[in-house]
Amino acid sequence: MWATASAWTPAAANTCPVRRTDQRRAAVVALYQQDVTGRAAADLVDRNATPFTRELVDGVLADRAELDALIGRYAEGWSLDRIAPLERNILRVALHELRSRPDIPAEVAIDEAVEAAKELCSTDAPAFVNGILGAVQRTEVAHP
Repeated sequence: MWATASAWTPAAANTCPVRRTDQRRAAVVALYQQDVTGRAAADLVDRNATPFTRELVDGVLADRAELDALIGRYAEGWSLDRIAPLERNILRVALHELRSRPDIPAEVAIDEAVEAAKELCSTDAPAFVNGILGAVQRTEVAHP
């Protein structure tokens, strides 16, 4: 009975929409790989990446100097090069969303970044990411 009631097929699985969470992770991974390998981000983004993933990567690359300046300003006691590359890129993607994507609520951008840090980074990373993003959101985004 279960087999006949299911509409799942391999073809249907390939047409399911990709969650925004996964699209953000794909952008973070491509930017991280660029950081550590020096390869062009365009070569590292999956050829089947969504437009949202591509926009995040392109937006971070276009605004990287400003994003890094924000991270440096709010990462008290930490120089940019001391922040782990994965954490740096989680911050960059979230900051891009906070600054350039009014369609994405600030709380969503911050929560997604904290969750990515929980999943991908050390145990101290989520609090670090949350602290920086929260401070930027309160001082730079909410009251420019």
